[in-house]
Amino acid sequence: MELEGLWARVLLDAASAAAPGDRAAWAAVRARAVAPVLEAAVWACLAMSVMLVLEVCYMSVASFVAVNLLRRTPERRYRWEPMPSGTAGGQQDDEEAAVGSGGGEAYPMVLVQIPMYNEREVYKLSIGAACALTWPLDRIIIQVLDDSTDPFIKELVELECEDWARKKINIKYETRESRKGYKAGALKKGMEQGYAQECDFVAIFDADFQPDPDFLLRTIPFLVHNPKIALVQTRWEFVNYNICLLTRIQKMSLDYHFKVEQESGSSMHAFFGFNGTAGVWRVSAIREAGGWKDRTTVEDMDLAVRASLKGWQFLYVGDIRVKSELPSTFKAYRHQQHRWTCGAANLFRKMAGDIVRSKGVTVWKKLHLLYSFFFVRRVIAPILTFLFYCVVIPLSVMVPEVSIPVWGMFYIPTAITVMNAIRNPWSIHLVPIWILFENVMSMHRMRAALTGLLETMYVDEWVVTEKVGDHVKGKLEIPLLTPVKPTECVERIYVPELLVAFYLLLCASYDVVLGTGHCYLYIFLQAFAFLVLGFGFVGTATPCSCP
Repeated sequence: MELEGLWARVLLDAASAAAPGDRAAWAAVRARAVAPVLEAAVWACLAMSVMLVLEVCYMSVASFVAVNLLRRTPERRYRWEPMPSGTAGGQQDDEEAAVGSGGGEAYPMVLVQIPMYNEREVYKLSIGAACALTWPLDRIIIQVLDDSTDPFIKELVELECEDWARKKINIKYETRESRKGYKAGALKKGMEQGYAQECDFVAIFDADFQPDPDFLLRTIPFLVHNPKIALVQTRWEFVNYNICLLTRIQKMSLDYHFKVEQESGSSMHAFFGFNGTAGVWRVSAIREAGGWKDRTTVEDMDLAVRASLKGWQFLYVGDIRVKSELPSTFKAYRHQQHRWTCGAANLFRKMAGDIVRSKGVTVWKKLHLLYSFFFVRRVIAPILTFLFYCVVIPLSVMVPEVSIPVWGMFYIPTAITVMNAIRNPWSIHLVPIWILFENVMSMHRMRAALTGLLETMYVDEWVVTEKVGDHVKGKLEIPLLTPVKPTECVERIYVPELLVAFYLLLCASYDVVLGTGHCYLYIFLQAFAFLVLGFGFVGTATPCSCP
């Protein structure tokens, strides 16, 4: 309140000092130059808002009706039968019984790929979980794709693989001379190995993912008994979601993504974007789609779209969950969101023409891919959120000639918020904070989306998300909103957020003193959110930065 009063006094003094002629001149310029531009921006944002809310409504209704009303569970929509019993005792049981006496041939060959890069904190967790999967030992190959540049970490990973090999686990340790293509390059190199060519299916897990032992027994039957299915995607579960406010908010967004976006895509179109991990692919589908490509930073989505254009179907199974880790530092989260948003927009630029020209694909499917999957969700959503709620609405309080309809400024965002909240009932108390945080992140997502569409300098930027592994149980248990503690204070200062906060404070104060006073509360709260993130008061300190 002191800050609000200070800004109000500054603006009031400035307004009083200004001559009537100056105010009249500003009003004339505002009406002649600023108002028309802002008016056009308002109606553009309103049009995009309508597109977005209709898409959100469609996905929410489709996912709710399919699962809760029609009971269209994966087992009811597709054939599923358990694998033959008595031949897959699993690595955790007697190893000789796991191989079976000639019965293992009933099980398809499965390749488990684990791409990693300098994953010192989590490599043991992912490798151990993969080696504990229940499957006949002669029908599964664990492939560790290590792109680490740290020689010490590479040695640790190799020793871990050798240790499991001594336990009669069929595990392969693969490295490359360069990181060309990043994750896509590593996966492509792994699929080129001779033993990989003999596999029927490939399960992919990032280095921080820990599948349960029965993961393959629950997913592979869908692929075995339904030859048109190319991918079975499972849901992520987060081991560190309650570490701090940052991870709790991420969990809300990702839960909505899986419950609504993936569920509706699977139920209505048999298509959705592959999440890059915790999924099982049919090897023949990967080959038919052209294999892994490194032209964007979303190689998973790239492969999914190409496979869908070939007629393959995807299945999302939300009942199967795989433990994983959320980025707990703001810096890591920003890098992750840039990669996801920029890569998706860039893929839209590269594949729009291919989608239009593709043969054997229905007009309905082309429209879904171009309009719903790419344009509205990957372009409109990140641009609209920041432009409308952090730029246009605050600026409108300083330009009284432009008015924003109540339905666009209140009803539409309320509808979107409610549809998100009802799918996250246990986090409903965090919804106001989630809204403010997502608006801040929309600045980075908008910049990333424009980077991908225009293919500017940072379009291929790939920064691996930092993981902390077992440290989540110890050093990172800190109170909410505790600031990070890097060695240099300046490392936690984010200038773009602070500049936007200054702009919002100016607009809110103007609304209090000279405006209608309708929007200042929201704008002040949003300014506070930008200040909090701008000064780094969010997330945790990583182990390497702790003294």
